[in-house]
Amino acid sequence: MNIAVCIKQTPDTTTRVKVGDSGKNIAEDGVNWIINPYDEFAIEEALQLAEKHGGEVTIVSLGPASIEKTIREALAMGAHKAIRINAETSTHDPLVVSKALVSVLKDGGYDLIFMGRQAIDDDQGQMPSLVAQAMNLPCVTVVVELNIEGGKGTARRELESGYENVSFSLPAVVGANRHLNEPRYRSLKGIMQAKKKKIEVVEATLDAPQMVVESVSLPPAKQAGKIFTNGAADASEVVRLLREEAKVI
Repeated sequence: MNIAVCIKQTPDTTTRVKVGDSGKNIAEDGVNWIINPYDEFAIEEALQLAEKHGGEVTIVSLGPASIEKTIREALAMGAHKAIRINAETSTHDPLVVSKALVSVLKDGGYDLIFMGRQAIDDDQGQMPSLVAQAMNLPCVTVVVELNIEGGKGTARRELESGYENVSFSLPAVVGANRHLNEPRYRSLKGIMQAKKKKIEVVEATLDAPQMVVESVSLPPAKQAGKIFTNGAADASEVVRLLREEAKVI
């Protein structure tokens, strides 16, 4: 099987985010960058399918040269090769990013195109659908179980109200959800091999974004909680606060 996995570099989930000087992005000083966690499920599933059916896995990512460290993390997991779409300026417009990805993916002859269900930094969750629509391919998102046999696939999707089982033909785009698998650790051997794998760089001219970030701000600090020590005698006051301040009843 010929499989592509689109990944994004995101801040580590433990990062203490600070607003940048422009007020339109986060301050990148001291940020530890990682593979978007949902994309790791996509990488693992692609690797398992390649191991089962034969074939290779190609990592595709958009960004400047600095993201190659993160791309090599994916190569260390076992991906065979990688393509970096060179873009020195970042964009938050998912349509612009999807068009750049499609410009590379459309000529790759891929049986499956994987990506995470969403990125943890902007949480837009649009990329699988946008890429699939542009390439006129079936799209299956929030996938927690997947089976591929004989050029067809079946998947179990996690919805807010339960689960949905679907079938589809290949080629297709799949958005991986957590619980799809358990991403493997990078072995020392894999890390050493990743250093030797070539990352192909493709130049791209990004469209002008139709969506721009006007401002970024931190949520307001939480107020100190109230402590009640008089037991049942405080019940009426607790109910009043829940109704008038918290507005939960």
